[in-house]
Amino acid sequence: MTETLTAEPFLSGLFFGECPRWHEGRLWYSDFFDHGVYSASPDGERRLEVPFDGETGGIGWLPDGRLLVISRLDRVVLRREEDGTLVQHGDLRPWATWHANDMVVATNGQAYAGNFGFDLDGLYDGRVPASEIAPTSIIRVDPDGSSCEAADGINFPNGTVITEDDATLIIAESLGGRLTAFDREADGSLTNQREWAPLPGVAPDGICLCEDNTVWVANALGAECLRVAEGGEILERVTTSMNCFASMLGDVDRRTLYLVTAPSSHDVVAKAERRGAIEKVRTSVPGAGRP
Repeated sequence: MTETLTAEPFLSGLFFGECPRWHEGRLWYSDFFDHGVYSASPDGERRLEVPFDGETGGIGWLPDGRLLVISRLDRVVLRREEDGTLVQHGDLRPWATWHANDMVVATNGQAYAGNFGFDLDGLYDGRVPASEIAPTSIIRVDPDGSSCEAADGINFPNGTVITEDDATLIIAESLGGRLTAFDREADGSLTNQREWAPLPGVAPDGICLCEDNTVWVANALGAECLRVAEGGEILERVTTSMNCFASMLGDVDRRTLYLVTAPSSHDVVAKAERRGAIEKVRTSVPGAGRP
């Protein structure tokens, strides 16, 4: 029987939060339409970490501690230097065919980034026909800034995790209704693509990994986050106040599940009012792996 938990409020006043990460005792996250990367302490004290004129996406850290940030609209990865300046670290083009999205950074500094693959907001608006929906690529950016296509044919590659041993990468295919896994080779190449968990009726968005190798999956189609085992069994469900777009385990024991929520991911709706939020719930299995 699937256990059901209920999330409680943590932080309000976001436009559209995404890509939460637990780092140095704080929850870091991007807010697409609040133009920056922010962090929050466990008691909810919010701080602007990276002001940005555009829209930030996935975030992660190089082994030397420098922050990597995706610029969604430019489709590049930026690097924050010690003096706070942002410089281009890697280019996701030409493989990223629409807005860049989430990213995970491995322990050796290799970054794996997804992208929409088509104009999602145009689809919402009726400007783009459903026939324009197309699979796209995962792009790898190495520590020296060089880029390559790591995998193709992915249906809206979104939240991504790497297991504790660095050997497996799992990615959410939001329009594929599944989690997909790859073996991650010593050079960072991705092989042995396979379905890790089918999730019919779910649009898997941001994900995070548990110590027992289960995965929390935010459902962009519903007010819920699901803990899923390999093969697709749903072990736990957390209900949220709004649709859930991302998840991250944090706090000292990595047992607090932070959940990024909003009324809609449609840009017209999301940037009109500060109705987005982060919610939280205590869980039994601590976080592991990357991010």
